[in-house]
Amino acid sequence: MCRRLLRAICCLCLLHTGLRAEECTQGVLGERETLHVPAGRGLSLTCVVQHCGDAWTGNWTRRNSTEEKIIAGQRVTNATLSANQTRLTLHFLSVGELDEGLYGCRVKWAQGDTDQGHLKYVNVTAAVSSHRSVLHRVLVCAGVSLCLPIILGLARCLRSEVKPRPLPRTLSMYSAPRPPPRCPRPQKRPSPSPHRRLRWVDVLFKDRKSSAVFVFPD
Repeated sequence: MCRRLLRAICCLCLLHTGLRAEECTQGVLGERETLHVPAGRGLSLTCVVQHCGDAWTGNWTRRNSTEEKIIAGQRVTNATLSANQTRLTLHFLSVGELDEGLYGCRVKWAQGDTDQGHLKYVNVTAAVSSHRSVLHRVLVCAGVSLCLPIILGLARCLRSEVKPRPLPRTLSMYSAPRPPPRCPRPQKRPSPSPHRRLRWVDVLFKDRKSSAVFVFPD
């Protein structure tokens, strides 16, 4: 009986510890960091608000050596990560020298309390020179202009070596009708020449009552 009671107490203690570990604590999550950004580039600063499902309002602030004020004129967006967390992002379209300084998230809870996240320092550096990109474009154009004649010459050589093959003749399904066979023309007998001599032959029959004359050409 005592053993069962001890096991039940241990289980209750472990369960209570697990539930306590899963409890949500409100706050602003983020790390301190220094960002080096060239002038004219875009920039996005983010922090994660762990609100645990409660109501809250948040914004980004900028801190100088004397005061801290809410940033106006910049775009701030919220993105839901889970039921307990939301990402708060500050967007800069183009960073200038006047944007250099410390930035941080400030959140106001439904109970009226405020919470401040870790500050991020933005260091604006000189703008990147564009001479390198122009030189790169010039080199690319020169390389293309040099390679193009070589490619065209190789294409012509290959085209001259390859002889075109005649296409195979396809048998048509319907052949042309053949003409009917011609009948041989009767050969004309040569007419007797007028210069030929005629030979008279008298034929006497046995009864001598009749006779016939046959003419044979010579």
